[in-house]
Amino acid sequence: MEASALQFFIVSVFAAGFGIAISAFGGSIGMGISIRSAVEGIARNPESSGKVTVTMLIGLALIESLTIYTLVVALILIYAHPQASAIAALFGAGH
Repeated sequence: MEASALQFFIVSVFAAGFGIAISAFGGSIGMGISIRSAVEGIARNPESSGKVTVTMLIGLALIESLTIYTLVVALILIYAHPQASAIAALFGAGH
C-alpha cells in the first residue's frame, strides 16, 4: 500500500508540473497574440483604442484564469489525494 501511494504521489507531482508547464506556455502564447493584435488594431485606428484596450484586458483576464485553474488542479493533485495519509506516514509525518 505504501509503495503504491508513493508511486501515485510521484506521478501526481510530474502530472502537476507538466500541466503547469503546458498551461503557462499556452497562456503566454495566447496573451502575446492578443496583445499583438490589439496593438495592430490601435495602430490602424487610434480612435478605437479605448474599446480595444478594454476588450483586450478582459480577454487577457480570461486567458490568465485558465492558467490559474490549472494551478488549482495541480495543487489538488499534489496535496489533496486519497493516499495523503499513507505518504505522510511513509515520511514520518503521521506520528
